[in-house]
Amino acid sequence: MLLRDERRELCAVGRRTAETGLVIGAAGNLSVRVGDLVAVTPSGVELDRLTPEGILVVDTEGRVVEEDGEGVPSSETPMHLAIYAATDAGAIAHTHSTYGAVVAATMTELPAIHYYTLLLGGVVRVADYAAYGTGELAANVRAALDGRRAALMANHGGVAVGGTLAEAYENARLLEWLCGVYVRAKAIGEPRLLTEAELGELTARGFGPPAFPPR
Repeated sequence: MLLRDERRELCAVGRRTAETGLVIGAAGNLSVRVGDLVAVTPSGVELDRLTPEGILVVDTEGRVVEEDGEGVPSSETPMHLAIYAATDAGAIAHTHSTYGAVVAATMTELPAIHYYTLLLGGVVRVADYAAYGTGELAANVRAALDGRRAALMANHGGVAVGGTLAEAYENARLLEWLCGVYVRAKAIGEPRLLTEAELGELTARGFGPPAFPPR
C-alpha cells in the first residue's frame, strides 16, 4: 500500500477534525503530500469514518495511482493540488467550521484581532467565491494563501496548510479560534484591532509561523 503511514494519519486526524467540530458530515477534506504523490480523503465519506484503504493516492495531475476501494478523490482535490504546486506545504486541511463560515460569509478578511494572527502569516484573506471543486476556486484560494498558512473561502469555509498534517490541523483550529474571538467580540462592541506597527514589532522579534521543512 502506497503511503501507508500517511493514510493512517489522515484517518486519525480526520476523526479529530470531526470531533472538534471543524467539519460536519462529509464536509471538508484532508491531504498529505510526499514527493510527487498526494494522499487525499475520498469524496462523500465522513472524516470520522475514514479507513486507510479508503484513502486515495493521486499524482500531481490528479490521476489516481492507487486505491483499494471504490471511492473517488475529494471534489476539492484540484484545490489541494493547486496549493501544493504553489507552496512547499506538506499537508492541507479544508474545513467547514462554524465561526470560519460566519466570517467567510460576511467579511473580505479576518482582521488582526489577536497577535496569534501572525502564526498564520498575517491577516487572513477571504478568497473570492467560486463553486466548490472548480479550477476557479482553486485559483482564488491559492491567491488568498500567498504568504499565509490559512485562508477563508467566501460563503464556504476555510483552508489551512502546514509542513505536516498535524501542523495543518492545528492551523485550522487556530483559524477557527481567531474567527470565534472576532465574532464574539463584535457581539459586545467594536473590537480593538492590532495595527501593522504592533504586528511588525512582534515579527521583528521572530514571532510567526515555522518554516516549511525542506521537500
